This record gives sequence, C-alpha cells and structure tokens, in this order.
Amino acid sequence: MTTKIKLFGPVMLDVAGLELTTEERDVINHPNTGAIILFSRNYENPQQVTQLIENIRTARQGNILIAVDQEGGRVQRFQTGFTRLPPAARYENEPEVAEVAGWLMAAELLAVGIDFSFAPVLDVDYGVSEIIGNRSFSQNAHKATQLASDFRRGMKLAGMAATGKHFPGHGAVALDSHLTLPVDTRDLQALKENDLQPFRQLINEGLEAIMPAHVLYSQIDAQPAGFSTFWMQTILRGELGFDGVIFSDDLSMEGAASIGSFANRATLALNAGCDMVLVCNNPNAAQDVLDSLPIQDNSDRERRLQKMRGQFTGNNLEQLHTSKMWQQAEFLVRDFSKRNS
Repeated sequence: MTTKIKLFGPVMLDVAGLELTTEERDVINHPNTGAIILFSRNYENPQQVTQLIENIRTARQGNILIAVDQEGGRVQRFQTGFTRLPPAARYENEPEVAEVAGWLMAAELLAVGIDFSFAPVLDVDYGVSEIIGNRSFSQNAHKATQLASDFRRGMKLAGMAATGKHFPGHGAVALDSHLTLPVDTRDLQALKENDLQPFRQLINEGLEAIMPAHVLYSQIDAQPAGFSTFWMQTILRGELGFDGVIFSDDLSMEGAASIGSFANRATLALNAGCDMVLVCNNPNAAQDVLDSLPIQDNSDRERRLQKMRGQFTGNNLEQLHTSKMWQQAEFLVRDFSKRNS
C-alpha cells in the first residue's frame, strides 16, 4: 500500500530553538503546514542548521519549504559562517556587485538546505521609514528596480526563487507595521508612477513570489494590502499579470491586528488571494490557524509553491567554499563592504 504524499499546506510557521521538540514535529506534520521560516534563534552554525532542516523535512513526511530572511544589512538571520552582506542601499555605489551578492547569499543558503530567502526588498525608500530605510535599494524608483533585478538575477543563477516585498510599497510610511498599522494616504496614480515600478518590472522578468505589506492605503481600499482583494486580485493578479506565490506578511504583526482573531486574519488573507500565510512567534496562534482552516488540495497553490523549491547542488557549505566562483564572489562582496562601510 502506498501512502499519499502530503501536498503543501497554506500555513508557514516557525520553531522555537536549535532542535525540534516532539510537539513541533507533530505541528510540522499537520496537513495545513506548508513551510517553516527560521530565525536567528534557530541558528548556531552551518552543521547544526543543516541537521535541523533535515529533521524538519523528515518530520513533514511530505512537501515542505524552508525559508529565512537573509537580505543582508540589518536583516540577516544566519551570520557566523556566512558572508556578511551589506544593506541593499549600498549597491547604488557599485551596481555590478548586486548580482554577485544575490548569487552569494543564495548559494550559501542552498548549501545548508534552505529553499529560499525572502528577498529582495522592492520598496522605494522615501527617507521616512526606519523599518525600510537602507533595506531599500534606492530612493529612486528606476535605480531600485534595476538593482533589485540584478540581485534577483544572481539568486536565480544560484538556483533560488525570489520573493519581492512589500507590495505595493512600504517605503513612504514612517510607522513600523510590526508595531502598528501604518496608513499611506497617497492615491493609486502616485503608487503606480513610483512604488509599483520595481514590482511591475520584476514580474515581467519572472519573479516567483511576492509578499504584500501590512499597510492601509486609505484612499484606495478599506483593507490593508495583504487582506485586500483589490490589491491582490485586481492589481497584482489582474493588472500586473502576476501568477507566482503570494505570501502574507507575518499575521502576528500589529499591522494585522485590526482584522481580528488569528483565524480571521488567515481566512481573510487567503480569501483575498494569498497562497500561504505566515504565523510566527506565537505557537498557540499557529495551532489555531492550522486547525481552523479547511484541509483541502489546491492545484494552483501547489503549482506555484513547487517553483519555490531550492535547486540544491548536493554540496555543503564547506564544499561550496572550495569553489572558485564562491571565493571570487566572497572576496568581491567582503571588499565592497569594507569600502562602503
């Protein structure tokens, strides 16, 4: 008798530490689980995290994706044993380094078993947002588009899918959506002329995934972008023709709190058009979401999420370090970081 292979569920969650607990193994094997995101607390060294990732895949007994935030600068979860990457804004000085850095980031993560990093940031920086700031490639929409495209090209060359964030643009609001719900009062034309440029271009180039912002665009729709059928369906799927994965931002963030319970947040995000919802740093909420959602196959979600699988070479990080391509890339990025610190 053959056992049916578990498909990707619609929920991405996290784990507490360096090793899996018995309870976490059960949660990972829940039919509605589809992915795990790792944080700094899950990382000690390359050998440890490789083993943790193997244990997660074994616990799932089916399809699962493993992700991390590894943009560089302030947002780089794995550091010891990995190349320290500069903030995205630094590449504006030497744009040719962006593609190399994208390749380096992706190649190192693939070597420990990570499928993808939530990168690149496609927000245009307006000089007012501390949470975005130098995570953006530029205050100029054209330059931000080109640099993000270069960075994604490097990721793709290494064998990693990219996730552009935070649609339709988080850079013009001062407040942090981790702590509150920011409100952007601009009209749709203003966003189309500037903020949507990087998303439009990278979608045309084949961008695999997008993460919407927990931001309310009050002149355009009554719901924050990640819960809005207007943003997800009319603009992203319809006008921009995007057919990749839509990941919600973390439903535990205060920017999502206005929607109600975690179950309500997950249901509204999925109904709006998200393929997968993130529930992080709250195991009870994650369990509630897993249990509240219907268990059902979704062929479109499955097709899209399959494209997020990492193209693993079979080499571990030590073996990667012996390659001439890694050595040249690491030297270039390290030298660049020193000169632009």
